[in-house]
Amino acid sequence: MIGSRSFVFPGIRSRVVFGFGTLSQVAPEMERLGRRKALVLTTPQQHAEGEALANRIGGAVKATVFAGATMHTPIDVTRRAVDAFNDSGADCVIALGGGSSVGLGKAIAVRTGADQIAIPTTYAGSEMTDILGETENGEKTTRRDPAILPETVIYDVDLSMTLPKGMTVSSGMNSIAHAAEALYASDRNPILSMMAADAIRSFATALPAIVANPADPQGRADALYGAWLSGATLGGTSMALHHKLCHTLGGSFDTPHAETHAILLPHTVGFNAQAVGDLLRPISDALGGATPGKALHRFAARLAAPTRLQDLGLTEADLDRAAAIAVKSPYFNPRAFDQAEIRALLQDAWIGREPPV
Repeated sequence: MIGSRSFVFPGIRSRVVFGFGTLSQVAPEMERLGRRKALVLTTPQQHAEGEALANRIGGAVKATVFAGATMHTPIDVTRRAVDAFNDSGADCVIALGGGSSVGLGKAIAVRTGADQIAIPTTYAGSEMTDILGETENGEKTTRRDPAILPETVIYDVDLSMTLPKGMTVSSGMNSIAHAAEALYASDRNPILSMMAADAIRSFATALPAIVANPADPQGRADALYGAWLSGATLGGTSMALHHKLCHTLGGSFDTPHAETHAILLPHTVGFNAQAVGDLLRPISDALGGATPGKALHRFAARLAAPTRLQDLGLTEADLDRAAAIAVKSPYFNPRAFDQAEIRALLQDAWIGREPPV
C-alpha cells in the first residue's frame, strides 16, 4: 500500500531493445536516430568485438572504432576519445562492453551532444543512468545530466553467454547494489521499488543457475533482465553510502569496479539496515530470510564471489585514507555516520567478516 506518501516518478527515458540476437538492431536504431556514422567504443580487450560490430553495421550507416576505454573513466582517456570522435566525422557513439565503455560513451556525449547507443556485455547497469563518474588526479567525482543518458540501450543475451563465471558473479552483485540503494533512496517511489525487488529476485535465481551452468540461456536472460531493472532504478533515484564508498576506492585506489561493489555490498547494506525498517526486506525475502547484510554475505560466499578488500591489494593504511575521503563531502544516507564508523565498516570488509545485521 502507498498510504499517504507523496512521490515523483521520473519515468524511464531510454529506449530499450531486449532479447536474443538483438545486435542486429544496431543499424536500424542508428537510422531511427537519424545518424549515419558511429564511433564504436570498447576496451583494448574487446577491440576485436568492436571491429566486428563496425564491419557488421555497413549499409547506409558506417562505423569506426576507438578501443581505449578503461576503468573509472580517466579524463585523459576521455580527451583522446573526444579527439577521435571529432576526427572520425561520427555523429553518434556506440558503447560495446561493460561500465568502462559505457562510461566513456557518456563522457563523449556530455561534451559533444552526440547520441548514444549502449550495448552492455556485463550486468553493470550504468547504461540506464544519467550518472557519469570520472577520475582525475587520483579522485573520482560523479555528476548527473540528462545529456549523459543513452538514447538507446540494446540488450542482447547472446553477448553475455561467454561472460566468465567470476565476472558474472561480481557484475551481478554490482547490479544488486543498485537495486538495494534504490530501496532506501531519499527519492524512492513505488514503481522503482517494485522494479528493485524484482531485480533482486531475478539475480537470486539467475546467478546460482549460471554458476552451475554458465551456458544456461534462461539464467543469462534472467540476469540481463535483472541488470536492466537495477540500472533503471539507479537511474531514477539518488545514490548513498554504498556507491560513495565504491567510488572512493575505485577512484583513489584503482580497485576493480564490480569486485569492489561485490565486497562492500553486504557491509553497506547491513550498516543501513539498522535505520530503514522493512525497506530492505526484499533482499532477505529473495536470499533466504536472514537479515539483509548477512543474506548478501552468505549469497556471495555461496557464489564464490570476492568478499575481502585485502584481496584487491588494499592495506589497512589505505582504509584510513579511504574513510577520510568518504566523509569529506556531505551526502544523503539513511543512517548518519562518522569517520570512525566508516573505518570500522571498511575493516570488516577488508577481513571478510560477516556483517552483524
